[in-house]
Amino acid sequence: MLELKPKMFKESEKSTASENLISNIITFIFMFVIIAVAEAVIPYFIAKDELKEKLKETSLLDPAGQDKINFTQIIRVSSQVGIQPRILIPTLLCTAFGTIISILYCRMVEARHIRSMGAVKEKAVPHYLMGLLVGTVLMTVITLSSVLFGVNDIALCSNINFGLIGLYLLGFLVQGMSEEFIFRGYFMTTLGGKHNAYVAIAVSSAAFSLAHYMNPGYGVLVFINLALFGVFSALYIIYFEDIWGACAVHSIWNFTQGSFYGISVSGSGDTESIFRTTASSTSKLLTGGEFGIEGSIFTTVVLSIGIGTIIYMMYRRQNQGKTSA
Repeated sequence: MLELKPKMFKESEKSTASENLISNIITFIFMFVIIAVAEAVIPYFIAKDELKEKLKETSLLDPAGQDKINFTQIIRVSSQVGIQPRILIPTLLCTAFGTIISILYCRMVEARHIRSMGAVKEKAVPHYLMGLLVGTVLMTVITLSSVLFGVNDIALCSNINFGLIGLYLLGFLVQGMSEEFIFRGYFMTTLGGKHNAYVAIAVSSAAFSLAHYMNPGYGVLVFINLALFGVFSALYIIYFEDIWGACAVHSIWNFTQGSFYGISVSGSGDTESIFRTTASSTSKLLTGGEFGIEGSIFTTVVLSIGIGTIIYMMYRRQNQGKTSA
């Protein structure tokens, strides 16, 4: 059996976190809510007036401003308002609060060193650059495979706003890092220090997927694919013994998907991009439907191959270590 004993898990064994799995999960949910609120404050004040008007237009608010119970439509309208650059870019940048709060929690509450989150200096730059390459290749293979099989069409956009795309890149670099610190740097390593490594990977990956539950187009295959991404990212962190490569993979995965190929990122809608990818098939299984290509079978296959590749690399390293010993 593959032995998973990364240094970060050994470091997190020293933490003050509970050894009860349910307690760990409840604490994480509490922290996730705090993070979500902190990340949403600034975007809310930017978007609130326009959002209120849109909700009134669609009859989702009564004249007195009271919400009617139609959460699906409210989320859909919120996504339409939130996709605007003046709102989306601050939203992406505000995810930095997720990274900050995760680090503060691990340092001040669980009393563990930041290196237990995978934040180590050694080889940080080369691992980050490699992660950018890996993330770009993964999303490119997924997208071009869908085009090759006639599921999607792709075309170069006209009047490309490279300045705006540059801001999206900055935003996604912050956002991808934040989600990795929250779900892997904090949650996975907390679980890995107190429980079996496989439990840590499985629970943190499921949590990562369920965190997208309210996104438009979420469904069974989306859940599976996001969980697979979580497993891939977790194994990537464990293999390279730091979080930086996974941060890069996550960030460039989203940027390449949304701002390069012009595909809705996790159901968020279309943004300024270099290419525009449009569905030529009506099969949700193939296109991912409203959620975007992350909800397609192409993503399932590519991530499964990616996970298999890392596991093979881990087995190979483990066997080489036994041979040399």
